[in-house]
Amino acid sequence: MAEPPARYSDQVRQLFEVQRAARGRRIAVIGAGYVGLTLSASLALLGHGVECTDRSPGRVAELADGRVPIVEEGLTELVAMMLAAGRLRFGTGNAQAAGRAEFVFLCLPTPGDADGLADLSFVRAVAAEICPALRPGATLVIKSTVPVGTGEMLEQAIGRCDVNVASNPEFLAEGSAIRDCLRPDRIVIGARSGAVARDVADLYGPAGQSRLILTDLASAELIKYASNAYLATRLTFVNSIAEVCEAAGADIHSVMAGMGSDHRIGAAFLQPGPGWGGSCLPKDTKALVDAAERLGCDLALVKAAIAENAQHTRRVVEKVVAGLDGNVSGRRIAVWGLTFKAGTDDLRDSPALVIARHLAGLGAAVQAYDPTVRAGTLEGIEVHSSSFSACKDADALIIGTEWPEFAAADLAALAAVMSGRVLIDARNLLDPAAAAAEGFAYVGTGRPVLQKRAAVVA
Repeated sequence: MAEPPARYSDQVRQLFEVQRAARGRRIAVIGAGYVGLTLSASLALLGHGVECTDRSPGRVAELADGRVPIVEEGLTELVAMMLAAGRLRFGTGNAQAAGRAEFVFLCLPTPGDADGLADLSFVRAVAAEICPALRPGATLVIKSTVPVGTGEMLEQAIGRCDVNVASNPEFLAEGSAIRDCLRPDRIVIGARSGAVARDVADLYGPAGQSRLILTDLASAELIKYASNAYLATRLTFVNSIAEVCEAAGADIHSVMAGMGSDHRIGAAFLQPGPGWGGSCLPKDTKALVDAAERLGCDLALVKAAIAENAQHTRRVVEKVVAGLDGNVSGRRIAVWGLTFKAGTDDLRDSPALVIARHLAGLGAAVQAYDPTVRAGTLEGIEVHSSSFSACKDADALIIGTEWPEFAAADLAALAAVMSGRVLIDARNLLDPAAAAAEGFAYVGTGRPVLQKRAAVVA
């Protein structure tokens, strides 16, 4: 393949240097969502022939034209490159694609219901649909996040001794998904046969041998849930310590730097914020608690992390209410950021969006801006096309998502468009002293309140 054009992002140009698989295989990926699309483009880059299917003809047509409806760095360029190279194609026929493939990846949604139980209806339906079409010797790979026992359930449902079932959970972080797929921390594969697991690992080329974890189906399924539950608990701990820092006059960044320097702890996932959200942590923690209870186990620690996370999000609302003298009804409140984190357009279980909704429910006029959210009305929230437009005549501003452009904001110009000076920096993006110098009553997360401003926000 030729060198990628200069217009492609640096990330894609770097990924172009990844060594291709020695022998391309025929792969079907069922589900063109976030995981399925990233996996399809990455496996195509590694030298395989990939057919990605989705039940939406409109989405398939859009993707076949190289238009990617997902905000993810480098993904649009990579899909275009693989389409042009003839390694990637899209379709709507699940059974037809599965019948042509040696490996079939299930990248289907497993949303949580009201009780936290993962809904496997999509997985069951597709498995039943493609089962008769699977080739002898084919391997069905579960990429979706599924409860323990799903692999065994699919083996029984398929009922074919000539078809293998493997679990290969995804560990993609939104904003760095392509790199995570091609240069992973680890690749986990569970199967009844070591040979089957290694065949799946070989699909990832050299990355498949670097930090490979081969295990059984149940253990592979549990690794994903356990990892996310631990990360959620770690983030909850950081935000709990941030609350203590505020009460004690300590600085959360100094505390976390001291903790993170311990090699037993490390620095990752020690950033405070308004709470955790997104498509994985809330759903997976609840699903793990539910699965544990069905096995007669009580994950009290994970339950506490879920409850505390909700409380940390409410604390941001309480800071706004306190800054506006106990009443936000009829007040204009600006919110910068609505997605659950920077680098994505994902609004699922976003703490920033939860905060905005809560304030709107208290009678505030909420004016928000997010670089990935179209201007208009979203669940009673007025979404603006620019950050400063959202702040016009606002009594208070909340920074809910850590988009880099917010950290570079002109605070003097910001003060000029706002009518109030309450600034709740839930992501600690701004310099407290610089904000105070422009007259803002600045309140961060786990940061000491400047004494000269303490009376304003008390």
